[in-house]
Amino acid sequence: MTAQDQPGSHPLLPQDRPPGDAHTPDRPPLAGRGPEQALLRRVLHAARSGNGGTGTLLQGEAGIGKTALLDWLHAEARSLDFTVVRAVGSEAEAGVAFGALHQLLWPLTGRMRALPEPQRRALAFALGQAAEPVRGGFLVGAAVLALLAGEARMRPVLVLVDDLQWVDSSSAAVLAFLQRRTAEVPLALVSAGRPEGPAAQSRPGTVVDLGALDGEDARTLLRARHPHLALTTADRILKEAAGNPLALVELPVHLHPDQARGVMPLPRRFPLGHRLERLFAPRLERLSGAAAQVLLDAALGGTTALWATCAPPAGPDPLGADDVLDEIETSGLARLDTDGRITFRHPLVRGAVVARASGSARRAAHHRLAAALPPDDPRALGHLADAAVLPDEDLAARLQEAGRRLALRGGDAEGALLLHRAAALSTDPAARARRLTWAAAMAARGGRLPYAAKLIDELRHAPVPADSAPLHAYAVVYVDQSHHVDFESSFTLLPQALAALPGTGPGSGPFDDLAEQVYFKLLLATVYTGDARGWTALRAHRHRVSPLADLCRRAWSDPARTAHGTGAELRATAAGMSHEQQAGAAWLLLWTATAIDMADASLWRRFLGQHAYATQGSIAKAGAYQNYLRGHWDQAEVCLREAEAADALGYHCNALLFRHHYAHFLAGRGEEEALLAVDRAVRPVAERARMTFVADHLTHLRALAALAHGRDEEAYTALAGLTPPGVLPPGLPWFHLPFFDFVDAALRTGRTAEARAHVAAGRAARMGDISPHHAFLLAAARALAAADEDADALYDAAYPVPGADQWAFELARLRLAHGVRLRDRRRPRARRTLEQARDTFRALRATPWAERAERELRHAGTPAGGPASLTAQELRIARLAADGLTNKEIGARLSLSPRTVGGHLAKAFPKLGITTRAALARALEGTAPGR
Repeated sequence: MTAQDQPGSHPLLPQDRPPGDAHTPDRPPLAGRGPEQALLRRVLHAARSGNGGTGTLLQGEAGIGKTALLDWLHAEARSLDFTVVRAVGSEAEAGVAFGALHQLLWPLTGRMRALPEPQRRALAFALGQAAEPVRGGFLVGAAVLALLAGEARMRPVLVLVDDLQWVDSSSAAVLAFLQRRTAEVPLALVSAGRPEGPAAQSRPGTVVDLGALDGEDARTLLRARHPHLALTTADRILKEAAGNPLALVELPVHLHPDQARGVMPLPRRFPLGHRLERLFAPRLERLSGAAAQVLLDAALGGTTALWATCAPPAGPDPLGADDVLDEIETSGLARLDTDGRITFRHPLVRGAVVARASGSARRAAHHRLAAALPPDDPRALGHLADAAVLPDEDLAARLQEAGRRLALRGGDAEGALLLHRAAALSTDPAARARRLTWAAAMAARGGRLPYAAKLIDELRHAPVPADSAPLHAYAVVYVDQSHHVDFESSFTLLPQALAALPGTGPGSGPFDDLAEQVYFKLLLATVYTGDARGWTALRAHRHRVSPLADLCRRAWSDPARTAHGTGAELRATAAGMSHEQQAGAAWLLLWTATAIDMADASLWRRFLGQHAYATQGSIAKAGAYQNYLRGHWDQAEVCLREAEAADALGYHCNALLFRHHYAHFLAGRGEEEALLAVDRAVRPVAERARMTFVADHLTHLRALAALAHGRDEEAYTALAGLTPPGVLPPGLPWFHLPFFDFVDAALRTGRTAEARAHVAAGRAARMGDISPHHAFLLAAARALAAADEDADALYDAAYPVPGADQWAFELARLRLAHGVRLRDRRRPRARRTLEQARDTFRALRATPWAERAERELRHAGTPAGGPASLTAQELRIARLAADGLTNKEIGARLSLSPRTVGGHLAKAFPKLGITTRAALARALEGTAPGR
């Protein structure tokens, strides 16, 4: 263990209490934040109840009072016996992988021993406490959740994060992961940040926009902090501050005493707006050189800014260390905290300190900070890079190695920053290009797509060495697909990259499975566009990739002819993989399962611990689609939140796909106006990118909505354009989704022959052997299209298809059609079947479908018979008879004569619409035994 690993001396040791004087009894109350405080109290109450929610973000401009609210919440939570862990983002350390996470978890690191071994190793490596990475890892999110859950078993936990806009990308990804999972443990996550800063990796469920204080609240705060201001001076301050709490507190500090008393005129202009940090300039200018140097070191050092590091050394300077500290604390700009760190009055003070320092002063500070850290610490290398003026190949090589190690820890985004710096310091153009290529690929994979796009642009100005061409192709395509929603480069670059790469094999670098990743990107592009060039290349290079990658290709390429048995193969493949192998193959497993509608929760759980946005985004897309299929339609709005988060991160293709998933819920509910709005927003982008996957889905969904509203001819025409009668087109890998709809529309428009031809094509293609969902849709379509003499048997065969009850919407539509058929034939089960369909449609809020079921029930009229018409005694006797008991046996059980039993059965038979004892069981189907 190094010195920096020792408790009490670690530079990332967080405070055990809120910063500032949050606990001092004379702290003025928060002015004008009553609603926000009430909301945050509810957040704490929910966490204590075990319902953490999805996280809360306090959002507002600099100085608006975000930190003050977090301080108040910290004190409130401690008074309620919460464990509070806290981190503060630092602009100086935005490139330190898992830096904010280290602050959060330091008080809990002693509990890491209780974690499962893969999680403990992943977290220890991420926090720099272990030298060996977890192969295929990114399990940090699961480890953090488990660590917090362990603490929450003893008391509820509050996670506080300030200055979210400066939190490093790797920590932000873990925080986004926690936001998705806070409902599972007594945990509340509250963060604060500026709206103009970099977006969090997933928007929380609650965003609180902190606005300016209104007139009376602003006056209350000003009077509490500066009670001796003259009335005219106070009025001017209120006008200039415009409700900004920091300005209200700080502006009077800079006034001459006579100005404060109203004797002297006030300045004509105050430094507000984006220049709010200039409020602190006068105090900075009055500092001694030694104090200014200490503050500059603290501003550039972030969490490494310990007093022991920044204090001036003993020497000829007349000011000693204690004098310098007294000067700093007297100025009100910063203070020495109990853990030995220098804490600024406000983040704006840090910005003002750096802004007024000269270039040479900043470089000297970086050298001092680097000297205080271990030589190969990424932070030390970062300081040296900031201090460098000329190219330095030795430093570039050290930065490259540090970046590689960060990537192995799951810190791709921060590793990219180091590789970019290494490229800038390179003396050889080829080495520069290689490092820029690595940086671009790592930034893309780390969720920093706009940054990756910038790096790709830099690479356009120089040739890329041949040995880096495949990785360069991967990075370019990643940005084009995910950021620009453009797939052309996938077909011009990726086949060449696959040809140049060796096959898949184990390794220790961040891109050792590059062939697999390139193949997957090519498969994505091909599925989304249907481009024949992609299918040709995928078939040609399938021997270079794993069996799982080829299984994924088969599941998507032409499933009616190539996907038989893929469900069983997928289960067997996943079962035979270790936890780490599954983690490394997460995208392939998810995408294969999605092709055959088997991406259920049992599969997601394998990857929920992977915090990186790329994986979490893939899980969220699969989850949105499965929520639609499995009837979890109350989750529809999650698609829109995920779309906003994806757009904020630059994942514009993901955003488009989330909106396309949202359209499924709208179509199912028959909300045509909203569906049309989504279509108008999404279809032009999809068509420009040749994304037939999305455009065709939208066509299908428009047809489904037309079916809901009874426009059957319109629906049939649209569906026949996608999948002609009796044809399962190879260019429609999700052919099964409109399959049932086509048969329904064909029958509604009198095209029985076309409907039966489609069913015959499904049977000939052995559609039922692909997956449980395929099997159910085929069985349901067969029942709909069946001749009268076969219908009862085929409907009865469709309901028990394994897993049929999980496809809620389609099952309800099957019941609706079946109920109508039963009603037309005056069968006793008709009403119950229609009621089941109606109840499901109501639960899904599929109003047009529920209304249709209601109409069919009205047409059925008040039932003249059925189990509901039986008396209690008749029903009891009928049940026993249905179980095979004789009249004598029933009479003995109920203390009745056999003759009386026969009389009751004679009354029950016509009510049930039957004439024989053998028909009793079916006639009583669905009745509750307790009646």
